Amino acid sequence: MTILAGTPAAPDKDWWRGAVIYQIYPRSFQDSNGDGIGDLKGITARLPHVSALGADAIWISPFFPSPMKDFGYDVSNYTEVDPMFGTLSDFDALIAEAHRLGLKVMIDLVMSHSSDQHAWFIESRSSRVNPKADWYVWADAKPDGTPPNNWMSIFGGSAWHWDPTRMQYYMHNFLTSQPDLNLHNPEVQDALLDMTRFWLERGVDGFRLDTINFYFHDKELRDNPALEVSRRNASTAPAVNPYNFQEHIYDKNRPENLDFLRRFRAVLDEFPAIAAVGEVGDSQRGLEIVGEYTSGGDKMHMCYAFEFLAPDALTPSRVKEVQTAFSAAAPEGWACWAFSNHDVVRHASRWGAEVQDRDAYVRMLAAVLMTQRGSVCIYQGEELGLTEADIAFADLQDPYGIQFWPEFKGRDGCRTPMVWDAQALHAGFSTSDRTWLPIPVEHQLRAVSAQYGDPDSVLEQYRRFLAFRKQHPALAKGDMELLSSEMPLLQYERRYGNEIVLCVFNMSPGSATAEPPPGDWEVLEGHGFESTVEGNRINLPAWGAFFARRA
Repeated sequence: MTILAGTPAAPDKDWWRGAVIYQIYPRSFQDSNGDGIGDLKGITARLPHVSALGADAIWISPFFPSPMKDFGYDVSNYTEVDPMFGTLSDFDALIAEAHRLGLKVMIDLVMSHSSDQHAWFIESRSSRVNPKADWYVWADAKPDGTPPNNWMSIFGGSAWHWDPTRMQYYMHNFLTSQPDLNLHNPEVQDALLDMTRFWLERGVDGFRLDTINFYFHDKELRDNPALEVSRRNASTAPAVNPYNFQEHIYDKNRPENLDFLRRFRAVLDEFPAIAAVGEVGDSQRGLEIVGEYTSGGDKMHMCYAFEFLAPDALTPSRVKEVQTAFSAAAPEGWACWAFSNHDVVRHASRWGAEVQDRDAYVRMLAAVLMTQRGSVCIYQGEELGLTEADIAFADLQDPYGIQFWPEFKGRDGCRTPMVWDAQALHAGFSTSDRTWLPIPVEHQLRAVSAQYGDPDSVLEQYRRFLAFRKQHPALAKGDMELLSSEMPLLQYERRYGNEIVLCVFNMSPGSATAEPPPGDWEVLEGHGFESTVEGNRINLPAWGAFFARRA
């Protein structure tokens, strides 16, 4: 008898649509060698936690060689691993273990700028006539010696830095040690696309593209106009930053980016089932840009929007406002939503500082996040209900916080090490005498070991709800119809194929009642929330949720 092997199943090209992506900040996930800083081997060792949580993929923040002026977002070599984090072999082992556990791996690509220690920039700044002279954004001073225009750095001050060797200014949207690459130069684009292929050939499943709308600048270097005070907001930069005083139409958000994104997508499409999510940071046109970048099926698969990362409190009306605006601005697009990441105050503190039952509050928020139309990013520690750490000025590492202290304390408070074992030194993160950022006592008490198996814990609720979400494809991939957004109730339907799921949330500290839409509904179980139904009335406790499926 001859046994014929079955044809391997084709990879799911749409795995990213509705995926739950777990963000790992490598410095702070797990230290495997006792130096107080997390590394790739540490990530590999902790991947079972991510898998057991129910995530579909991981996104790893930069681990490339870097002077670490901006903690890895200043890359000095795009195709290597910083020795601080390990080796390429360690990365290969990480990929293998993730795939064994059924996890996709996405890595962070920083293509708008490099470190000033990158060989490309060292050559570029050496003269005005070298082969890479035009690989970065150089410009002559005005006749009075001042910078070429009024563009500002998001980290404060002018976006131009004087270089005495070339006797010119170079552009930097971020730190002076992060010069902007000149993507108007086709050679620069080719080099970045070659780098992309390098990582695809190593087995990555996709990318998160840092600052994707910063890739191109206005060739004419025109001044940005002032922004009316009434239109200013702090969704991209803190309110104390004068970056918010300009309308950024010439230093970023340029139309030339669309052609490059098509070139980038063509490279991804050379490989099976690859996905990319672009980070769009803009306080005025963010969702409009998301629409441009995700339209036509030939650019980004999805974009990472800032609307739910802003300080604005999450209310029913805010959810409606964002989703309505997204649908209008990006009708063909797909969002990737997050409530927390490595750049913003953790949402347990940002929105829940005054909430008495904060665990109940963040459990409800998790269900709201995981039932939005779009994919989802969970930031490490979010599943433990971690709050923003209060870091003393003497312990600050983030140059952003040091620059704007004390009005803005920077990003260190959300970057403290992950807590694994409540009884261990440094909560099981490291055996070092000192960790790169201190671990608050209140975090140690919320370690994985303290919550695992406790049905009332935030961790177990995340696991429970992620499992519930997988059972109902409408919650991951479906369309969304908003029904009610009058405080305290948020109510909508998710629809996919023949499945319609009703989602009702009480976004208040008091009990509330709601009525389902007309029709027959089957009450769903297994999501971890307790509500009662009396006739046509749903009774929801404080921070409660209710789910039903049309019968």
